[in-house]
Amino acid sequence: MEPILADIAVSMSEFKKNPAAVLRQAKHRPVAVLSHNRTAFYMVEPRLFEAMMEELADRELYRKAASRLAEKSKAVEVDIDEL
Repeated sequence: MEPILADIAVSMSEFKKNPAAVLRQAKHRPVAVLSHNRTAFYMVEPRLFEAMMEELADRELYRKAASRLAEKSKAVEVDIDEL
């Protein structure tokens, strides 16, 4: 059985009846929308989605920086005033 990564879950049919009501009742929390008792998708508010996207971008930036720090031997020294 796959985990449901939200405290609130509704059936697809309940969601289809009134998506705005589901959003209101969620009170800014993510909602798992289920189809045949399996998560079909998650509904999140825009501010939470934006925060998630920023976190993913930060993680990618961190991964790149860590990767480059591991290759210090390939670094080229430069003078900041010459840039």
